[in-house]
Amino acid sequence: MKKVAIFGKPGSGKSTLARRLASVSGLPLHPLDSILYKSDGQFVERESYDRQHTTLLSSENWIIDGLGPLDSFYKRLEAADTLIYIDLPYSVSYYFVTKRLIKGLLIKPEGWPEGSSVLNGTLQSYKVLKRCPKFWNNAFLQRLQKISVNKKLHIIRSTSGLKKFIPGC
Repeated sequence: MKKVAIFGKPGSGKSTLARRLASVSGLPLHPLDSILYKSDGQFVERESYDRQHTTLLSSENWIIDGLGPLDSFYKRLEAADTLIYIDLPYSVSYYFVTKRLIKGLLIKPEGWPEGSSVLNGTLQSYKVLKRCPKFWNNAFLQRLQKISVNKKLHIIRSTSGLKKFIPGC
């Protein structure tokens, strides 16, 4: 395990899992939000994102969590040797997004993009969750199975699965 892509719906625990995996593995963590957003919370220019993403993918080892633009997402899946798809039930994802909002009103969530509003991010997460069934579906799962030939694929479908993947997560 040298190049790990962690992905799934908003509120699925990607960032938490990525931080814990980086801690136990020693692999460098690159949250996708850190290259998607400027310090004021606005998106970076696409060319800048593409350059940074390509540089990350060509490095020797990494953990990248998040989705980002679809073309870069699929490039990341191709470049990774380990794929971790967190596919929690929608009710759990909505709960985690809401929990993050409530906690975030008091303390900015760990790894949250600097200058980005927790409220606006939460509203965006709700919008994305509503559209998720159009992407995170059987067709995606079939495509993932093809991409994952000669790779290690983990599909986590429950919070207990998250906890078992890395104890303490």
